Amino acid sequence: MSIIFLLIGISLCVALAFLGAFLWAVRSGQYEDDYTPSVRMLFEDEAVPDEK
Repeated sequence: MSIIFLLIGISLCVALAFLGAFLWAVRSGQYEDDYTPSVRMLFEDEAVPDEK
């Protein structure tokens, strides 16, 4: 029965770590531009040199 309390404690620690990482990412501005990365691949046309 004590393993349940240990697993609950570990899962709470992992959940708090992911919450902290998410809050850090939001505060650092990683989610401010969600449009440009989705269309960036449509406008990148680099010529590939022929290797013959």
